[in-house]
Amino acid sequence: MIRVAVVGVNHIGKIHCQAYKRHPAAELAAVCDLMAERAEAAGLLHGVPAYTDLRELLAAESIDAVVIATAGVEKGSHHFEPAMIAMEAGKAVFVEKPISNSIEEARHMVAYAKSKDVVLACNLNHRFTPAARKARELVDAGRLGSLLFLNMRLTIRNPQEDTEWLHMRALHPHSIDVMRYFAGDIRRVQSFMTKAPGRQSWSTVSVNMEFASGAVGHLTGSYDMSMRHPIEYCEVAGHEGRLVVDNVYESMTYYPHHSDELTVVRNPLFGGMKGFDDTFEQRIDCFIEELRAGVKPAHITASGADALAAQEVIEAAIQSQQHGGTPVTVPS
Repeated sequence: MIRVAVVGVNHIGKIHCQAYKRHPAAELAAVCDLMAERAEAAGLLHGVPAYTDLRELLAAESIDAVVIATAGVEKGSHHFEPAMIAMEAGKAVFVEKPISNSIEEARHMVAYAKSKDVVLACNLNHRFTPAARKARELVDAGRLGSLLFLNMRLTIRNPQEDTEWLHMRALHPHSIDVMRYFAGDIRRVQSFMTKAPGRQSWSTVSVNMEFASGAVGHLTGSYDMSMRHPIEYCEVAGHEGRLVVDNVYESMTYYPHHSDELTVVRNPLFGGMKGFDDTFEQRIDCFIEELRAGVKPAHITASGADALAAQEVIEAAIQSQQHGGTPVTVPS
């Protein structure tokens, strides 16, 4: 049984608490939040000890993994300190995205995890759907041939205006991770951004990409769309075929170039995901099973290193926008 402590029990943290309580191989062992009333309420609700100091929690409780579900500026500025405290204590860490809104902090977290040989994983949950796994199987089996291009769209409605870069840093770890999941490292980016009427932040973006493999790609992202619309679309094409993953989990369609017969697999056939929140369950299942199996930190799925790679692309896209759309090389 993997004993888990959740740090940050508002909004996303509540989802994590419920998920670990339900998981047959995990136990929600404690909660922690800087706000005492929030921590106490979560502790009472779940019947576990509540703390406002993570160091005190780790000294008092037997914990295997610490989930960092704090928020902060650009959804990530409060991740660094608790993640470092947990890793210093030798605990496996599962951090919400972005790993940090500061690229320097993200780099330090990943380097420290490597030096300590501890697990650092990230909730890059959009790749954890049966549709994405089926699509990846086709890519790995060579059914698309050599990859040529990827088109990704991720759009939701979010009126927040933390900073002018909130949209890029808070949302697009997901889209970029999905693109890397199918096509590997991204070498260069070129971005153009715009602001919807009345907005102060760059709320809609267009990012061109060149992958290390030579494939090319494009991301369209927006915080200005209606939530009534499908939020995500991913198209992956090679010289032998093309596939589309529609709305994260709803369907996967494979289009072979030399046949009129399509392969279409829809959500009920995948096992009946009820909605987007099930992606949390899928991702958490993988994390718990890898901990139970003793997977080495360097081989953890959707690791801190993967999250950092996505953030490096985001920072390069921001630099490109700041320099008038000039292409920027992504640090390797």
